[in-house]
Amino acid sequence: MLTSTILTTSWSNTLNSLTTFFGSVFAFNEQSPLLFTQFYFWAFFAIVFALFSLMKSKRLLRNAFLCFVSWFFYYKTSGLSLLILVFVTCSDFLIAKRIYHSPSETHKKLWVALSLMLDLGLLCYFKYAYFFTDLINTLFNLDCRVFNLFAWVGNGFSTSGSFNVDRIVLPVGISFYTFQVISYIMDVYRGDVKKPVDNILDFGFYVSFFPQLVAGPIVRASKFIPQLYKPFFLSRRQMGIAVFWILNGLVKKIVLSDYLAVNFVDRVFDNPLLFTGFENLMALFLYSLQVYADFSGYTDIAIGVAMLMGFYLPQNFNSPYKAPNAGNFWKRWHISLSQWLQNYLYIPLGGNRNASIGTYLLVVMFALLSILFTGSWIVAAVIFAIAIPVMIIAIRNPEKKKKITTNINLMLTMLIGGFWHGASWNFMIWGGLNGIGIVTYKFWRGWSPARRLLMISLAFVAMGTLSFTTHLPVFNLFAVWSGSIWIGTLIRYIYSLTKSEKPFKRLANVWAIAQTFTFITFTRLFFRSGSNLDPATANQEAWNTAKNMVTQIGSKMQASLIPDIIAEYHKVFIVFILGMVIHWLPDRWKRMYRITFAQLPLPIMALCVVAVVFFVYQFITADLQAFIYFQF
Repeated sequence: MLTSTILTTSWSNTLNSLTTFFGSVFAFNEQSPLLFTQFYFWAFFAIVFALFSLMKSKRLLRNAFLCFVSWFFYYKTSGLSLLILVFVTCSDFLIAKRIYHSPSETHKKLWVALSLMLDLGLLCYFKYAYFFTDLINTLFNLDCRVFNLFAWVGNGFSTSGSFNVDRIVLPVGISFYTFQVISYIMDVYRGDVKKPVDNILDFGFYVSFFPQLVAGPIVRASKFIPQLYKPFFLSRRQMGIAVFWILNGLVKKIVLSDYLAVNFVDRVFDNPLLFTGFENLMALFLYSLQVYADFSGYTDIAIGVAMLMGFYLPQNFNSPYKAPNAGNFWKRWHISLSQWLQNYLYIPLGGNRNASIGTYLLVVMFALLSILFTGSWIVAAVIFAIAIPVMIIAIRNPEKKKKITTNINLMLTMLIGGFWHGASWNFMIWGGLNGIGIVTYKFWRGWSPARRLLMISLAFVAMGTLSFTTHLPVFNLFAVWSGSIWIGTLIRYIYSLTKSEKPFKRLANVWAIAQTFTFITFTRLFFRSGSNLDPATANQEAWNTAKNMVTQIGSKMQASLIPDIIAEYHKVFIVFILGMVIHWLPDRWKRMYRITFAQLPLPIMALCVVAVVFFVYQFITADLQAFIYFQF
């Protein structure tokens, strides 16, 4: 009798333990989403890859399996937001078929419009509800609050009423998969995808493929869908390359990004006024490396994981801090987003040909938003003071009209790109600054050395005068920066007079890269300030952070403390320097050691994997840092 009781108790305890274990495996935990840097993800992927290996030659079964696996992965990352992903998948699957079978162009356009209304409507609701609520309150002096319609509906099906209707939570990765399904709809409409996907699970796999689902790269339908129907193939060398990308991504994320964030960057951005100007300045430069290592690290891992399963994702980064100008930077940074904006926004607006109705509507919209945000008629006066002469020049000079509309379309594209990143004015400012950088360089490169020197001299004198008369930190920064550009421009002008510019080209390229890196770094002040914030309070907090950092950098550099600061944070600065040196290595060197690793004998490759994982483990912090682009 005693033995039977003991066995029953033991069995009950075992059953409870198993129930608890499987409950934790299949339940969503908001505090612990499934991340590439977790052991649990690699255990998950090991099981997925083992099962995938059994069905890799059966295309329909393989795609269906990966679709359901990807949905499970997304559920573990974003909970019931999976329902939104499934809805978008089903609606666009059906709409694409209607577009393909529509008898007329008008019917096709109506179906495209319906798809865009559904997809962008959901994106705007979840991502920009706080932004537009704040705008309405400002415009009409109201006190409206957000209301979570989906939570309210969910409470209707729940006896506990556990969903919070007063808060809207942004589903992880909604911006990425929304742009991906828009790519599919537009490619079907344009005929770039010859025929819509027949099987909804095949389409679900394309939309939700788990390696790139929550942070990209954004996969264009015409490039990825043909891979759905190809047989599995993975050569020995491709396997080695895939493993290299995974290890490379883990090192970037944990050794570079997380270490810099936890030990320096986050501390400064959390309270800039507690740190000197030099520390604030270094936090900006370190953040440039942090955000690159974080996002490109995720992409590297995604590319490697996908490649192991025989699928190929597009390159998303190409050593962006080697860019000699802002335009080239955006051909190297977040390439999939840049190309998406070019194909589905910039070109439809008119591109480099002309202005469209969309161009004028967006100009008016951004002008009104700027006026409403600042509450100042001075902003309106400045906008019209710029817009009216530009319009007159365009009307009177048809040959210049094309150039003007090209730059306007480009600026609008960058503003939309900034707004895509987040519902904060800081993101719009960041996008606008990048647009100004690109447009300014387009004018700059067309000027003679003498004209360049004249224009930068005028800018330097203006900034110096404003700095001297107003003593505002922002003008102090502009004066220093324009002065450094003036020195470089003067040297280049002198070389142009000697007719011996050829030996100067390499040094000029290094100088251009340094100036571009500095410009991009300072635009990141607004990007980082708007990140990691509650949407309800993001605008004010982001603006205060940016303002405080500019104040510290522009007025409280405290040069006497710099040696002590460097000594205190020497490990952080060493990691930063090593990261930048590796980034600036020639591409042929990186290609060489990547191929060398891929061709290693398997036992040696396995030892290298163990060594790298052990090395990375030494840098893991107590709390794993989520990937920065999860919030977008």
